[in-house]
Amino acid sequence: MSGVALSRRGFISASLMAGGGLLFDLHVPMAQAADGTPVILTAFIRILPDNRVIIGAKNAEVGQGAKTMLPMMIAEELDVDWTQVTIEQTHADAAIFGGQSAGGSRTTPREWLPTRRAGAAARAMLVAAAAAQWGVAAETLTTVSGTVRDPKSGRSVTYAALAGAAAKLPAPDVVTLTLKDPADFRIIGQSIGGVDTPAIVAGKPLFGIDFKLPGMLYAVLETCPAFGGTFKSANLDAVRALPGVAHVLTIKGDGTAESGYDGVAILSKSWWSAKQARETLKVEWDMSAVSGFSTDSYATQAAARAKGKADGDIARTGDVDAAFAAAGKVISADYHYPFIAHATLEPQNCTALFKDGAVEIWAPTQNPENGRGLVAKAMGLPPEKIRINFTRIGGGFGRRLMNDYMVQAAAIARQVPGVPVKLLFSREDDFHRDFYRPAGWHGFRAAIDKGGRLSAFHDHFVTFGKDGKPVRSAELPATELPVGLIDHVLLEQSFLSTNMPTGWLRAPGSNALGFVTQAFLDEVAQAAGKDLPTLMLELLSDPKELNRGSNAPPFVTARAKGVIEKVLAMADWANAKALPKGHGKGFAFYYSHMGYFAEVLEVVVADGVPTVKTVWVAGDVGSQIINPVNALHQVQGSVIEGLGQALAGQIITQVAGAVEQGNFDTHPLQRITETPAIIVEFVKTDYPPTGLGEPALPPVIPALVNAIHAATGKRVRSLPVTAEMLA
Repeated sequence: MSGVALSRRGFISASLMAGGGLLFDLHVPMAQAADGTPVILTAFIRILPDNRVIIGAKNAEVGQGAKTMLPMMIAEELDVDWTQVTIEQTHADAAIFGGQSAGGSRTTPREWLPTRRAGAAARAMLVAAAAAQWGVAAETLTTVSGTVRDPKSGRSVTYAALAGAAAKLPAPDVVTLTLKDPADFRIIGQSIGGVDTPAIVAGKPLFGIDFKLPGMLYAVLETCPAFGGTFKSANLDAVRALPGVAHVLTIKGDGTAESGYDGVAILSKSWWSAKQARETLKVEWDMSAVSGFSTDSYATQAAARAKGKADGDIARTGDVDAAFAAAGKVISADYHYPFIAHATLEPQNCTALFKDGAVEIWAPTQNPENGRGLVAKAMGLPPEKIRINFTRIGGGFGRRLMNDYMVQAAAIARQVPGVPVKLLFSREDDFHRDFYRPAGWHGFRAAIDKGGRLSAFHDHFVTFGKDGKPVRSAELPATELPVGLIDHVLLEQSFLSTNMPTGWLRAPGSNALGFVTQAFLDEVAQAAGKDLPTLMLELLSDPKELNRGSNAPPFVTARAKGVIEKVLAMADWANAKALPKGHGKGFAFYYSHMGYFAEVLEVVVADGVPTVKTVWVAGDVGSQIINPVNALHQVQGSVIEGLGQALAGQIITQVAGAVEQGNFDTHPLQRITETPAIIVEFVKTDYPPTGLGEPALPPVIPALVNAIHAATGKRVRSLPVTAEMLA
């Protein structure tokens, strides 16, 4: 079998299960941590006596398809049929399973080789057992469908029949193993439906919100409306006297959103009765230190900061001042985007049981080890005294990378030891206690030289910061294009203060930066007498690889050109100007999360209302699409979410330190009836495969506003898009 030779060392062990099955404990080093400690991937493969295989899925399933994809890779290299495979969710434990977070589109690049190695290592032990049984060389044997075969003699034996012998063999060194050649893949590259999809369609309980334990109490939690306010007093005894109320407890926070602010918890045998009791709760909060923050004050401060000297440089290359002085034309424009919420369909929730000095947690978390650390710190427990079980996640988008709900549930459970407690946010809680995508303001300038080429670029970015650093997800990378594509670039930043917790929202940073940079460059292209695709192809014309930092692959201009040229052909861009009045096509390209995506969008604007007709998407995420149907869904979902951020009216506003929006009526989601045709094609290149949860989102928003300009002549420089902007 030809394929990819392994160069990293690893080990596996095997043991017999009760009933005659074989359990493989597969440990394969996937990387070195910064301190040199190996980061270990452990996958459990159980081979049952009837030759069925149970594969453990180690990562959180948040709709991105990891619970199906990772076992697909193991099954491929193990060389079993997919019909033989049953998938089970593991619990969370980095010491056993390695990294288990779900965020940043990192699962595919992180797991592509290590997870396949796990399957290949198990296969090697089974082949070695057959070779010893038959007295032949292992390299003369083949495998297929969970059997080992000897082509010369015609003999074959099932994996199950080899279980006992394989368990007694020494573990192979992964350096001796060879992965399959992609040409031989039978599972990878096939469209396989999500393992949980039948249960979801049938309404079976899989999600954290569904989870129940005998004797469980439900908890609701009241916190200060203004982030960071502290508890003073409340009518606790009056609430305790209400029918159905089991406990009323105060929770002391540590002053951070991550570990939870002060609160009052009401526990009952039903969530509804706890919620009803909460309506009688009257709390006095000290909000004196946090009530001065508001959306209006941010806007006023940002306008003043934009006119002044920046707090500091992010990137400065060449001689920007000289390039602007020599320019044939200078273009300037101001762009803005608001705070927005994650708005997950499943509100935040967590079930916790504190007993005998330990806590067990059942949570829809994207980042379990972060939660373990927070709970350990808050409760003064050793991490090994905290067990975390995954539930299916009903929408994450980065919200569940934060584990405040886990800390709060554990803190409540500690006060009622031996009784399981389920903390469930209301919809209003979910909007009022989010970690929001931060707002931002960009003051752009661009210089066009006398030859009509972009010669200099300047962005004064006003955002939120603390102690001289941007708050979470308010970063502007020093590598943001056009850095590296032109000689003279200045990116600088100024900071405002806020009490708003901020966090990573799907395509963090990029979901906003893609909008402002590509929309502004569309203005630059127009001023230079060309369209944006022409400008981008000019900037990318020199074959080069741009350094993106020590932990990221380089940006390859040829890959960017490939998706741009692909989407222009898909969307018949050459005839874009021949559309009827009120119709327009817009283009955008963006690179994020190691993915190259170019998109064209067609819009019709009538009476100030834009209707998106079609979105064409071309993406390059490397050499292999592991699960094509899921890849398509990830791209389509990204496009829909981006359109919702721009068109549905999503905005979070703040008055007196508190968020105003409390439900989907004031922070709507994109609806099915408003969703266009989305046509997706992938450009395969000879690079390792990367993730798809995020990189298709950023280009759709600038493609939309650029299409609106093509249809109406009006520039959209702030979000969300409103009818007043287009009137």
